[in-house]
Amino acid sequence: MKALVIESPHHASVQEVPYPSPGKGEVVIRVERVGICGTDFHIFEGEFLSPYPIIPGHELSGTIHECGEGVEGFRIGERVTADPSLFCGRCVYCLTNRGNQCDNWGALGNTVNGSMAEFVAVPARNVVRIPDSMSFETAAFIEPIACVVHAMNRLRLKAGDSVLLLGAGAMGQQLVQTLARSGASRLTVVDVSETKLALARTLGATETVNVRDKARLAGQKFDVVVDATGIPAVIEDAFSYLGKTATYLQFGVTPKDAQIRLNPFDLYHRDWTILGSMAINYTFLPAFEWVKEGRIVLEPLVSKVISLEETAEFLAKPKDPELLKVQIRI
Repeated sequence: MKALVIESPHHASVQEVPYPSPGKGEVVIRVERVGICGTDFHIFEGEFLSPYPIIPGHELSGTIHECGEGVEGFRIGERVTADPSLFCGRCVYCLTNRGNQCDNWGALGNTVNGSMAEFVAVPARNVVRIPDSMSFETAAFIEPIACVVHAMNRLRLKAGDSVLLLGAGAMGQQLVQTLARSGASRLTVVDVSETKLALARTLGATETVNVRDKARLAGQKFDVVVDATGIPAVIEDAFSYLGKTATYLQFGVTPKDAQIRLNPFDLYHRDWTILGSMAINYTFLPAFEWVKEGRIVLEPLVSKVISLEETAEFLAKPKDPELLKVQIRI
């Protein structure tokens, strides 16, 4: 079968690789759509936890192609998506509902071969059927929405909180909608793209600020600040907008060796709360329900659809600040 293989940082190509025969308790999915995530760029750049070589891809949808030994309840041809999380289920974190911190954490496309391929093997317990009314394009968004659900569970936004969101990319636009629905009063979004900021206003932002005009925010304080950029310089500056007793949420993925400076006296004196939000934590099914019921607008978030053969070149190019989600049609 064909697959995109990242052989080492900055080196990727489409190759013929062995078909992933299903093991016990696994199904093989014929992939239809795969979303390209910021984490995929970090893997390509050598800035994540991944081993090499690896087939990336963890935002997927497709159809059941083959069922392994012991799999019940699925039929060949059923339309599905899948939670990419690979938790061991045995460590103290898994046994206390903190699977995203599993001592043996893994994920399709992150630590083992993923879905930027014609076929991918997935534990059957991770597979979720999608209704005929849900497109493969939409179903490939359930994984990123599951990350947003986990972030919102961590954040516990209070009704009336003022929120500053840094970054209006595809994940930022999903956060805009969930923050607006979860109790935010003032919701200010900052980005470099006027097109993205205009979309954010239609999806729930009450105010948008172009990075060029960020001086408008000087001296302003918020109850909640969320970073969805993963850019260390933006993150360091974000703390200047935290009001007293405010909460900071790190949602964007940074390079693993990134560092910022933080005044610990401010952290102490102003009673700040600092949160991280790592991937998914048993939130795939809630995300599926959100998407199934149309609670999150997703169609405007797909900027481009490319082929598998175009993907290596796309990953190697400088990021286009106007693009939102790019998906691969297999």
